[in-house]
Amino acid sequence: MRYLILSDIHANIDAFDTVLAHAAGRWDRVLVLGDLVGYGAEPNAVIDRVKELEPDAVIRGNHDKAACGLDDGSQFNHVARMAAIWTGEQLTPENREYLRALPMGPVQIDSLTEICHGTPFDEDHYVFDGNDAAMALDAASRPLCLYGHTHLPAIFKIVAREMASFEGEAPDPNREVVVPLQRDSQYLLNAGSIGQPRDGDPRAGYGVLDDEARQVRLYRVPYAVEKAQQKIMAAGLPASLANRLALGR
Repeated sequence: MRYLILSDIHANIDAFDTVLAHAAGRWDRVLVLGDLVGYGAEPNAVIDRVKELEPDAVIRGNHDKAACGLDDGSQFNHVARMAAIWTGEQLTPENREYLRALPMGPVQIDSLTEICHGTPFDEDHYVFDGNDAAMALDAASRPLCLYGHTHLPAIFKIVAREMASFEGEAPDPNREVVVPLQRDSQYLLNAGSIGQPRDGDPRAGYGVLDDEARQVRLYRVPYAVEKAQQKIMAAGLPASLANRLALGR
C-alpha cells in the first residue's frame, strides 16, 4: 500500500492542488497530519479538497483547534492568532464541525506506522532537536512515526534500539529523497509542509510511504507562490504571511 503523506497545508489551496497533481498515480491511500487551516486565505477550499480525498486518517493540528474554537490560540504569536480568528470567521458551519471532530494524534495506521501532529506524547510539542526527537521516539508505538507541526523536513532514526545508535538529518531539498525503513530500526519522519515551508525552500513538501517496499519518498514541488500571496493580501491578512511564502520561512 502506498500512502500519500500530507501535512501543514495551512489553507494554501494553490500549493495543495499542485502537490495533488504532482502526486497523481503515486498513491493509494491518504494520511493527513494536521493543520489544514491557518495562515492561508482558503480554509474552506482546502478542507473540501481533503474531504474529497477520503483519507484513511486525518488528525487535528493546533491551528485547526484554534480556528474551530477548541482552543483560544493564547499560545500563538499575534500574527498567527489574527489568522486563526479570521479563519474561524470564514469557515462554513459544516467545515467548522469537521475540524472539531478531528481526532488528536497519535493515531495508529497499521503495524508499521502511526501519525501525530507534534509528537506522540503531546500533539502540540515541537520536534526541534535531538532531545525532542528522542522523547518522541521513546513514546512512539510503531516502527515509523510520521509527524508535522515544525514545517521542517527531518529524518530521525534509532538503529538497533538496544545499542542506542541515534541519527538525525535534514533531507536534501534538491533531490528526491528515499528513506529505506530497516527492520531493526525506528523512525521519526517529517515530510515537510505543503502550505508554508520553513526550511528556506518555498516549494511545497510531501511524502509517499510504500509499506510493502518499506520506504518513504520525499518530494518538493514548485507552485504559484504569487497567487497564494495575492489571496492572502486580498483577504486582509497580515502581509508577513504572504511575504514569508516566497522565502520559505
